[in-house]
Amino acid sequence: MHTWRMPMQSPDDALRNDASLSRTDATALGRSKRADTPRSALGHFAPPQTGGEPRDVVAHLAEQNATREPDLVPLRMERMLANPFAFYRGTAGLMALDLGRAPHSGILVAACGDAHISNFGFFASPERKVVFDLNDFDEAAIAPWDWDVKRLVASIVVGGIQAEYSEREIRRAARHTLRAYRSGLSTMLERTPLERYYMHGNVEFARKSLSAEAQAVLQDTLKHATKRTAKRAIKRTTELGDDGVLRFVEQPPTMTHVEPGSFGPGASRAELFAQYRETVPLDIDTVLAQYKPTDLARRVVGVGSVGTQCFLQLLQGADGAALLLQVKEAGESVLARYGGMVPRDRLDQGIALHGEGFRVVNLQRISQAVSDPFLGHLQRGDRDFYVRQFHDMKGSVELEGLGYRPYLDYVRACGGMLARSHAQSPTAGQILGYLGTSNIGIDAIIDWSFAYAAQSLRDFETVRAAPAEHLLGAPAASSSTGGRA
Repeated sequence: MHTWRMPMQSPDDALRNDASLSRTDATALGRSKRADTPRSALGHFAPPQTGGEPRDVVAHLAEQNATREPDLVPLRMERMLANPFAFYRGTAGLMALDLGRAPHSGILVAACGDAHISNFGFFASPERKVVFDLNDFDEAAIAPWDWDVKRLVASIVVGGIQAEYSEREIRRAARHTLRAYRSGLSTMLERTPLERYYMHGNVEFARKSLSAEAQAVLQDTLKHATKRTAKRAIKRTTELGDDGVLRFVEQPPTMTHVEPGSFGPGASRAELFAQYRETVPLDIDTVLAQYKPTDLARRVVGVGSVGTQCFLQLLQGADGAALLLQVKEAGESVLARYGGMVPRDRLDQGIALHGEGFRVVNLQRISQAVSDPFLGHLQRGDRDFYVRQFHDMKGSVELEGLGYRPYLDYVRACGGMLARSHAQSPTAGQILGYLGTSNIGIDAIIDWSFAYAAQSLRDFETVRAAPAEHLLGAPAASSSTGGRA
């Protein structure tokens, strides 16, 4: 029986070493890594444990809730327990804990950290064209490529079960996604690093490969995305005072005014704005210099993010023009906190100097072909934040009620875009060598994903049956719910 050995390289070493290898040499290096972790080992699944006992999902969620806004924790749990897929979306930390104790390839990339199928979507490029890509990097870290892929494929299984597709249909969708990932990597690596950097998810190119049904879904999604502009959001969320100043209209509990002091003593809007401006390029700072902050509101977003601090910052220009920014808390990546992927060198130094917002912004820029030019970050007190535009033509495919054929096309597109993201890392050639041309690795990941989907459903039922007071927050207990790879 083969004994799996945990690779000992640090995350940054794994990206930096052998960065200039030829494709042939990188492929050979990746193939050699099967000696440490055979591809079949990626399918190994055992019920998650801590210290010989089943890991406590309720205690894990209570630990996470302890650092969140207490009045929003019940809302977070309500959203997570709406259905098994919502629960899966909200348990990236739990999955990182489980992945950190299981075999992995040892080939590390700039990973999204939460690459489930609802974290891909549409948004506007600086040229005002709509592109398709990963769009959530709160948990981004340097981590194994297979963690991102397993997060994606397990979400296909959970989502497919909820949509009541047959097991055969779900396996077909998972296999098509993994083949699209492998094919996408191969295609990307035929190009130079600079060519890979410039490639993005062109909607018109993708449209040609879609079924007629999927094209109709795409067209409807694009229609809604292009309407979701900052201008529309400002019109819906603000009102003009008698003094000519725009202010937010409260919509409790999802949007409420907060005082600047919520960020810490002496934290005026002007100080926070100035700190953020120092982290953006000079051309964007020149744009921002023509606005001043006028109002600040807490805004509840997402599922897993509910309870973390998230704000809308309203900016207004001299002639009444307005700009809307989202200021979102950036905590330690769950891949580091629970999976053991601790950053080193430049990334670690950046986090130490500028906070976790530095990590989110910079790994997003690596992973996306085009990113929001207003991305920046700031720190206040013991919390870190990143900043981006709010509702800049952002949209996603509505999965509920989606027919099987467009679902198949959609998840296959997600696999291709994840490949484009991972291809930015110098280790991408090793992934191809490790996977090879057979289905051994693909089948192993599919088997693991089905097993994990079943585990996630058991966790969902456990949490749903737990007394509410057990989930409302507890002191951190890293010895019982945390882990290191």
